[in-house]
Amino acid sequence: MTTTIPSTMTGVYLPGTSSTERREVPVPTPGPGQVLVQVGASGICGSDIGYIYRGYKTHKGVDGPAYRGVVSGHEPSGRIVAAGDGVRRFGVGDRVIVYHIAGCGLCDNCRRGFYISCSSEARAAYGWQRDGGNASYVLAEERTCVPLPDELSYVDGALIACGFGTAYEGLRRTRVSGEGDLLVVGLGPVGLAAGMLGRGMGARRVVGLEPSTGRRSWAEGLGVFDATFHPEELSAAMDLTGGRGYAFTIDASGTAPGRSSALDGAAEWGHVSLVGEGGELVTEVSDTLLHKQLTLHASWVTSLPAMTELAENLVSWGLRPEAIVSDRFALEDSDDAFALAAGASDGKVVFVADGDV
Repeated sequence: MTTTIPSTMTGVYLPGTSSTERREVPVPTPGPGQVLVQVGASGICGSDIGYIYRGYKTHKGVDGPAYRGVVSGHEPSGRIVAAGDGVRRFGVGDRVIVYHIAGCGLCDNCRRGFYISCSSEARAAYGWQRDGGNASYVLAEERTCVPLPDELSYVDGALIACGFGTAYEGLRRTRVSGEGDLLVVGLGPVGLAAGMLGRGMGARRVVGLEPSTGRRSWAEGLGVFDATFHPEELSAAMDLTGGRGYAFTIDASGTAPGRSSALDGAAEWGHVSLVGEGGELVTEVSDTLLHKQLTLHASWVTSLPAMTELAENLVSWGLRPEAIVSDRFALEDSDDAFALAAGASDGKVVFVADGDV
């Protein structure tokens, strides 16, 4: 398959003023070990909003502001249209998800597949320290590419690249299974992903807590939650378990009250997963943690092998991440897309290639 590659493209930048800038930039040429990916879809992440869109903030492992004035977007998927010297696993025409951190590949964390926790100064995140996916093309290191199964769309791939990967890792650590019920706290995109994945992983019952009426309604329409409640109705959610609580809980809200709900909703010997960024964990220790014999898990995104496993499992489970997408935009509508993602969107907001909106 031959593709004519233009010399320039539009890239979306974030000046940190709750706005976007679209600039015409050169289309990059892949060097050794690199591929050029024609972007089919690219998601907007909550971390883009909190750490970049509204104003530049520091982030773990980064000296100074995390965003370095590059093309934004760390959730791209698409098709490889050019490959540099030494590329061996992938080739032109392959459909891929781009894992959103380019790690050194040599430190202990990278060798485990957790590029997100790379300890080298060479670590660079797409859309943060190197050009990302909110453009027509993205230059990617071959080692950061994950195969995108033919059964999944580019939008599916974009969601796997971050949000679904984050939820999957959090649930893997709790070992969700049909032996217990799952409580999901916070029904934004990551919480919706957790609900869908919990269903695929066999949770006996999947229940959500979310203060937004619109988000609860959107979640209920997905067909993966058995029930959703306002956080103030935690006691009603507990009644569904006969008052015993949930064997597995996951907080995707990133708030102190949300984390408290995840702890309070957990059953004795339960497993609690924390994946929401920011805020604090405030808890009474004895009755809430010790006497219930709880196990707490904290995870940050997922690994390359687990992301590959996730894509394959989604096909096996017959699940499509794009079901949680509430709004699709073209790049030229970046102002509207980011404003919605930062405001009243019910589900996930994504950019899609021209003609696919």
